[in-house]
Amino acid sequence: MQGYCCLVLKRHAVELHQLSADEGAALMKDLQRVAKALQAITGAVKLNYEIHGNTIPHLHVHLLPRYRGDPFKDGPIDPRLIQKSPYEAGEFENFRRRLQARLSTG
Repeated sequence: MQGYCCLVLKRHAVELHQLSADEGAALMKDLQRVAKALQAITGAVKLNYEIHGNTIPHLHVHLLPRYRGDPFKDGPIDPRLIQKSPYEAGEFENFRRRLQARLSTG
């Protein structure tokens, strides 16, 4: 999905309950900040948030923008069904720069 982003905890932890109250609050604050920036630059109508850790046992949150008419309308996103990159040449780098700029300004 265009605009996909992943927020990764700096220190190693596998589960949310392993974080102190301050670390948990900081993670949520960072998640809110990234989500706000992501929605602003993508124009997504909804953001989905996923925390799994089955494949990579390190705490991280996937942010998946949803768009009107996306191929997964009315259901969960299944990345295994995405066959080609949602980006044309240079688009991902542009997305990355825009997200980074938005995060550094606010």
